[in-house]
Amino acid sequence: MSMNPFCEIALEEAIRIKESGLATEVVAVSVGPAQCVDTIRTGLAMGADRGIHVEWKGEGLGLGPLNVAKVLRALVELEEPRLLILGKQAIDDDCNQTGQMVAGLLNWPQGTFASKVVLDKEKQTATVDREVDGGLETLCLDLPAVITTDLRLNLPRYATLPNIMKAKSKPINKVTFEDLKVKVKSDIEVAQVTEPPKRKAGLILSSVDELIDKLKNEARVI
Repeated sequence: MSMNPFCEIALEEAIRIKESGLATEVVAVSVGPAQCVDTIRTGLAMGADRGIHVEWKGEGLGLGPLNVAKVLRALVELEEPRLLILGKQAIDDDCNQTGQMVAGLLNWPQGTFASKVVLDKEKQTATVDREVDGGLETLCLDLPAVITTDLRLNLPRYATLPNIMKAKSKPINKVTFEDLKVKVKSDIEVAQVTEPPKRKAGLILSSVDELIDKLKNEARVI
């Protein structure tokens, strides 16, 4: 199971923050089936200090952003971090909700779609640049806070072979929804999922006149 590229960027930013001396520990969290352990190991090889796997077997029910947000809130209450960094959206259902929901549940300030993050350890603030239609918007957040990452924030590092080997000895704590006292509830039912129609085979035309005729009478685009 590969890591969501947005989450990979979030992890890279957390590691850079630690390397700059502004954090003492990076904890990688994944919620899902047993295969998530491989994803966490990738995060540990990149530079995270330890991992937490919230096991979810998912018999016939999707987790959804709200359930994941509740899990993260429960972990925050246990771990007491000062900064929660997430990818801005999922890449399977394209939901862009978990970061905002967990910020709401925690009543923490949030900076979404971050393209630049600057921490001030003395003032305990985070300055976040985010791209909007009109240009750049800059937010100043009091810590603790939630930040979600955009693609332009950084370029994630590759895990080196020595770090991949070291990651095997780093701890991954497995917890369950019951341990966190989180009850899974889904208010959304997926009624149907359909594939897009298959593309027709291409045609080789013999003249420009034939092309114009097809664009006009078959495709009806001119």
